[in-house]
Amino acid sequence: MSRTVVVGLDGSNWDLLEPWIDGGDLPNLAALREESAYAETESCLPPVTFPNWKCYSAGKNPGKLGVFWFERVDLEAGTIDVTNGGDFETPEIWDYLTDEGKRAGVVNMPTMYPPRDIDGPIVAGGPDAVEGEYRSIDGGYATPDGLAEELEERFDYRVHPDPLLSSNEETGAEVDAILELLDTRLEVATTLLEEEDLEFVHVTLFYLNVLQHFFWNDEPTKRAYEVVDEWVGRIADMEDTNLVLMSDHGCGPTTTEFYINEWLAENGYQARERTVDGALQRVGLDREHALAVAKRLGAVDLLATLVPERIQKLVPQSAGLKRDRKLDAVDLDRTRAVASGQGPIYLNPAFDREAVREELIADLEAVTDEHGPIFDGVYRAEEVYEGRFLDEPGAPDVVVDQRDGVHVNDGIGGGTVRSGPDRWRAENTRNGLFLASGPDFEAAGRLDRISILDMAPTLLTAAGCAVPSDMDGEVLPIVAGDSEPETREPIAWDRASGEDVTAGVEDRLTQLGYME
Repeated sequence: MSRTVVVGLDGSNWDLLEPWIDGGDLPNLAALREESAYAETESCLPPVTFPNWKCYSAGKNPGKLGVFWFERVDLEAGTIDVTNGGDFETPEIWDYLTDEGKRAGVVNMPTMYPPRDIDGPIVAGGPDAVEGEYRSIDGGYATPDGLAEELEERFDYRVHPDPLLSSNEETGAEVDAILELLDTRLEVATTLLEEEDLEFVHVTLFYLNVLQHFFWNDEPTKRAYEVVDEWVGRIADMEDTNLVLMSDHGCGPTTTEFYINEWLAENGYQARERTVDGALQRVGLDREHALAVAKRLGAVDLLATLVPERIQKLVPQSAGLKRDRKLDAVDLDRTRAVASGQGPIYLNPAFDREAVREELIADLEAVTDEHGPIFDGVYRAEEVYEGRFLDEPGAPDVVVDQRDGVHVNDGIGGGTVRSGPDRWRAENTRNGLFLASGPDFEAAGRLDRISILDMAPTLLTAAGCAVPSDMDGEVLPIVAGDSEPETREPIAWDRASGEDVTAGVEDRLTQLGYME
């Protein structure tokens, strides 16, 4: 009986890796591609951690998940809430494996906090598993009970590195801490595979994408993939084991920062209010500078403890206000549209939605810079999503597909519409990667481009399990054997998260730049 290890390379694509593969820097990955099926993949819009890790694991588009980005915007209610794993209303591939009697485990998966119970171990990860401002979570990130303590005792396991990387000038201890974390993730995943007698384990290397954002393809990122390559060789040598590599989206060098809410204000779609944050920003006080000073003084934990959270939140980011603070700066009665970063735009239902939407799409399609149109596409939400959540509060009305190299920044009050790269040297793109090798997969070579939604049904079929009828993806023609994929009824979903975990999530996303 074969087993499967899925390694999630957050934000990775062949554009990044192939120069190193061709140059002999990743020999194990190069050898693996010679005896596998592999492809470029297309992420759901927007190509971001939230929602694309769940698009992979559930095989569904965001319209069936209930989460479209890191935040949920409801302009009718006048609210913006940060999302977490409990907001996704869907079973995932490990639920179906468990339902068919196969033990599965999940290590460091974004969108999984707070963790929930399946038959096997779950270790939450990514930017959403946090506790307090800029501090790694202390317990409560794994199930069953006692697993987090065991991981910490045996592996010195951390959900987040310490010190935490927060700029592209930090190439020393911050990078070393990430490399150590990546190695530990893979050690934990393979140990659980053996000791827990798992038939399937997924492990995500989230901090790869953090390195890519800050350094693109420079030495810190290359060092990280050399760690990955060593483990690729080890896992590929395991008997009766499939090895699957995949990513939630890709990445590419940033050329343009586009501040979409500033554009909305400049073009009459958004009206503004004065805020305390704006006054602080005008005198040069922002979070990035405050954090840099605190890190130099070794006082991050002290300040996070002593300075009340309500005061911390008054200090603006260099790009302007984010999350729910955006609405403090907006005169909602006179505002027709508010945007999140990297894609979704929400319309005020107090205005004629269809008229505003038609005008907005035409105006956005005409936006250009010296490289050409800012967007590869501007869509009505129903053109890119399908499912019951599309008609519920929190769903966007318009979705932009940012051109490769463009970072759509949702800050309010920065005063700039377009600029060169800000904090990130690389931005997310829709082209990720997929590779499948081992006894349950055909060595089919390079495939045509596939969807991220195809991964879950393909993995289930390779495991000998039926594919639920509500998955959007297709089974790829790479599964060994001649058996036709079977279908089944979906598992009913009744889980509620049961706790509010958004406060710390906001600050972790801010520091990493995921709300930038």
